[in-house]
Amino acid sequence: MIAIIDYDMGNIRSLGNALGRLGAEWVLTSDPEVIASADKVILPGVGNASEAMENLKKRNLPEIIWKLRHPVLGICVGMQVMCRHSEEGDADCMGIFDAKVKRFVEQPGIKVPHMGWSPLSNMESKLFKGIEKGSYVYFVHSYYAPLCPDTIATSRHPELFSAALKYENFYGTQFHPEKSGEVGEHIIKNFLEL
Repeated sequence: MIAIIDYDMGNIRSLGNALGRLGAEWVLTSDPEVIASADKVILPGVGNASEAMENLKKRNLPEIIWKLRHPVLGICVGMQVMCRHSEEGDADCMGIFDAKVKRFVEQPGIKVPHMGWSPLSNMESKLFKGIEKGSYVYFVHSYYAPLCPDTIATSRHPELFSAALKYENFYGTQFHPEKSGEVGEHIIKNFLEL
Protein backbone atom coordinates (compact mmCIF):
# COMPACT_ATOMS: atom_id res chain seq x y z
CA MET A 1 0.00 0.00 0.00
CA ILE A 2 1.19 3.51 -0.88
CA ALA A 3 0.79 6.32 1.66
CA ILE A 4 0.40 9.77 0.11
CA ILE A 5 1.17 12.28 2.86
CA ASP A 6 -1.70 14.67 3.46
CA TYR A 7 -0.41 18.13 4.39
CA ASP A 8 -2.64 20.33 2.21
CA MET A 9 0.03 20.87 -0.46
CA GLY A 10 -0.36 18.17 -3.07
CA ASN A 11 -1.77 17.49 -6.49
CA ILE A 12 -3.62 14.45 -5.19
CA ARG A 13 -6.09 13.80 -8.03
CA SER A 14 -3.43 13.49 -10.76
CA LEU A 15 -1.16 11.43 -8.52
CA GLY A 16 -4.00 9.14 -7.44
CA ASN A 17 -5.04 8.65 -11.06
CA ALA A 18 -1.47 7.76 -12.05
CA LEU A 19 -1.19 5.23 -9.21
CA GLY A 20 -4.61 3.81 -10.09
CA ARG A 21 -3.59 3.25 -13.72
CA LEU A 22 -0.66 1.20 -12.41
CA GLY A 23 -2.97 -0.86 -10.18
CA ALA A 24 -1.47 0.49 -6.94
CA GLU A 25 -3.55 0.80 -3.80
CA TRP A 26 -3.05 4.11 -2.03
CA VAL A 27 -4.36 6.15 0.87
CA LEU A 28 -4.16 9.88 1.62
CA THR A 29 -3.08 10.20 5.25
CA SER A 30 -1.24 12.22 7.88
CA ASP A 31 -1.43 9.35 10.41
CA PRO A 32 2.14 8.47 11.52
CA GLU A 33 1.27 4.78 12.03
CA VAL A 34 -0.21 4.43 8.54
CA ILE A 35 2.80 6.25 7.02
CA ALA A 36 5.27 4.06 8.95
CA SER A 37 3.53 0.83 7.93
CA ALA A 38 3.12 1.66 4.21
CA ASP A 39 5.19 -0.11 1.56
CA LYS A 40 6.07 3.21 -0.10
CA VAL A 41 5.47 6.86 0.81
CA ILE A 42 4.92 9.83 -1.50
CA LEU A 43 5.24 13.45 -0.37
CA PRO A 44 3.51 15.43 -3.15
CA GLY A 45 3.86 19.16 -3.45
CA VAL A 46 2.35 22.21 -5.07
CA GLY A 47 2.87 25.63 -3.54
CA ASN A 48 5.20 27.36 -1.12
CA ALA A 49 8.09 25.63 0.70
CA SER A 50 7.79 27.62 3.95
CA GLU A 51 4.04 26.94 4.12
CA ALA A 52 4.69 23.27 3.32
CA MET A 53 7.17 22.99 6.22
CA GLU A 54 4.71 24.69 8.58
CA ASN A 55 1.98 22.25 7.56
CA LEU A 56 4.31 19.27 8.07
CA LYS A 57 5.42 20.54 11.49
CA LYS A 58 1.80 21.08 12.62
CA ARG A 59 1.26 17.38 11.98
CA ASN A 60 4.60 16.38 13.62
CA LEU A 61 5.63 14.69 10.37
CA PRO A 62 9.28 15.72 9.70
CA GLU A 63 10.62 13.33 12.38
CA ILE A 64 8.34 10.54 11.15
CA ILE A 65 9.54 11.03 7.56
CA TRP A 66 13.21 11.08 8.63
CA LYS A 67 12.82 7.69 10.36
CA LEU A 68 11.28 5.92 7.36
CA ARG A 69 13.35 3.08 5.92
CA HIS A 70 11.14 2.13 2.98
CA PRO A 71 11.23 4.11 -0.30
CA VAL A 72 9.99 7.71 -0.06
CA LEU A 73 9.38 9.98 -3.07
CA GLY A 74 9.09 13.76 -2.77
CA ILE A 75 7.56 15.54 -5.77
CA CYS A 76 8.28 19.22 -6.60
CA VAL A 77 7.82 21.15 -3.31
CA GLY A 78 7.76 17.73 -1.64
CA MET A 79 11.35 17.27 -2.83
CA GLN A 80 12.35 20.84 -1.91
CA VAL A 81 11.24 20.47 1.73
CA MET A 82 13.43 17.35 1.92
CA CYS A 83 16.46 19.62 1.25
CA ARG A 84 18.34 21.59 3.93
CA HIS A 85 16.87 25.04 3.31
CA SER A 86 14.73 26.93 0.81
CA GLU A 87 15.02 30.59 -0.17
CA GLU A 88 11.24 30.51 -0.57
CA GLY A 89 10.10 32.06 2.71
CA ASP A 90 13.62 31.51 4.14
CA ALA A 91 12.50 28.06 5.28
CA ASP A 92 14.63 25.60 7.23
CA CYS A 93 13.64 22.24 5.79
CA MET A 94 14.13 18.56 6.68
CA GLY A 95 17.78 18.25 5.64
CA ILE A 96 17.51 14.82 4.04
CA PHE A 97 19.11 15.98 0.77
CA ASP A 98 22.35 17.98 0.92
CA ALA A 99 21.06 20.97 -1.04
CA LYS A 100 19.88 24.52 -0.44
CA VAL A 101 16.96 25.43 -2.71
CA LYS A 102 17.39 28.70 -4.64
CA ARG A 103 15.17 30.91 -6.79
CA PHE A 104 15.83 31.09 -10.52
CA VAL A 105 17.41 34.43 -11.45
CA GLU A 106 15.30 36.57 -13.78
CA GLN A 107 17.11 36.88 -17.12
CA PRO A 108 16.14 38.30 -20.51
CA GLY A 109 14.30 35.59 -22.47
CA ILE A 110 14.09 33.23 -19.50
CA LYS A 111 10.67 32.92 -17.87
CA VAL A 112 10.23 32.34 -14.15
CA PRO A 113 8.53 30.11 -13.19
CA HIS A 114 10.06 27.38 -15.32
CA MET A 115 6.87 25.84 -16.67
CA GLY A 116 6.49 23.17 -19.32
CA TRP A 117 8.30 20.21 -20.79
CA SER A 118 12.10 19.90 -20.48
CA PRO A 119 14.48 17.00 -21.14
CA LEU A 120 16.24 14.93 -18.50
CA SER A 121 19.93 14.08 -18.62
CA ASN A 122 22.62 12.53 -16.40
CA MET A 123 20.15 9.97 -15.04
CA GLU A 124 21.83 7.70 -12.48
CA SER A 125 19.28 5.66 -10.56
CA LYS A 126 16.91 2.69 -10.73
CA LEU A 127 14.21 5.36 -10.69
CA PHE A 128 15.06 5.97 -14.37
CA LYS A 129 15.38 2.35 -15.49
CA GLY A 130 14.18 2.13 -19.10
CA ILE A 131 13.99 5.93 -19.54
CA GLU A 132 16.00 7.29 -22.47
CA LYS A 133 18.34 10.24 -22.01
CA GLY A 134 16.62 13.36 -23.30
CA SER A 135 13.12 12.17 -22.35
CA TYR A 136 10.82 15.09 -21.59
CA VAL A 137 9.04 15.60 -18.25
CA TYR A 138 6.77 18.35 -16.95
CA PHE A 139 8.06 21.10 -14.62
CA VAL A 140 6.32 23.96 -12.80
CA HIS A 141 8.69 25.73 -10.38
CA SER A 142 10.40 29.01 -9.54
CA TYR A 143 12.86 27.42 -7.10
CA TYR A 144 15.38 24.64 -7.72
CA ALA A 145 18.02 22.49 -6.04
CA PRO A 146 21.50 23.16 -7.46
CA LEU A 147 23.74 20.24 -8.40
CA CYS A 148 24.90 18.44 -5.27
CA PRO A 149 26.19 15.02 -4.14
CA ASP A 150 22.60 13.70 -4.10
CA THR A 151 21.80 14.68 -7.72
CA ILE A 152 20.63 11.69 -9.82
CA ALA A 153 19.24 13.57 -12.86
CA THR A 154 19.57 17.05 -14.30
CA SER A 155 17.73 19.49 -16.53
CA ARG A 156 18.32 23.11 -17.63
CA HIS A 157 16.63 26.51 -17.20
CA PRO A 158 19.00 27.84 -18.55
CA GLU A 159 21.65 26.58 -16.08
CA LEU A 160 21.92 22.95 -15.08
CA PHE A 161 19.92 22.07 -11.95
CA SER A 162 18.91 18.93 -10.05
CA ALA A 163 15.86 17.39 -11.70
CA ALA A 164 16.00 14.51 -9.21
CA LEU A 165 17.76 13.69 -5.94
CA LYS A 166 18.46 10.53 -3.93
CA TYR A 167 19.81 9.84 -0.46
CA GLU A 168 19.57 6.27 0.85
CA ASN A 169 15.85 5.32 0.58
CA PHE A 170 14.74 8.91 -0.16
CA TYR A 171 14.06 10.10 -3.72
CA GLY A 172 12.90 13.44 -5.03
CA THR A 173 11.81 14.77 -8.42
CA GLN A 174 11.56 18.46 -9.18
CA PHE A 175 9.31 17.58 -12.11
CA HIS A 176 5.82 16.14 -11.78
CA PRO A 177 5.90 12.47 -12.89
CA GLU A 178 2.11 12.30 -12.47
CA LYS A 179 1.78 14.97 -15.20
CA SER A 180 4.58 13.68 -17.45
CA GLY A 181 2.69 11.23 -19.65
CA GLU A 182 4.14 7.79 -20.40
CA VAL A 183 7.64 8.77 -19.23
CA GLY A 184 6.30 9.93 -15.87
CA GLU A 185 4.14 6.84 -15.48
CA HIS A 186 7.20 4.67 -16.14
CA ILE A 187 9.13 6.58 -13.44
CA ILE A 188 6.28 6.06 -10.95
CA LYS A 189 6.22 2.35 -11.87
CA ASN A 190 9.97 2.18 -11.24
CA PHE A 191 9.45 3.78 -7.82
CA LEU A 192 6.74 1.26 -6.96
CA GLU A 193 9.15 -1.57 -7.90
CA LEU A 194 12.05 -0.31 -5.71
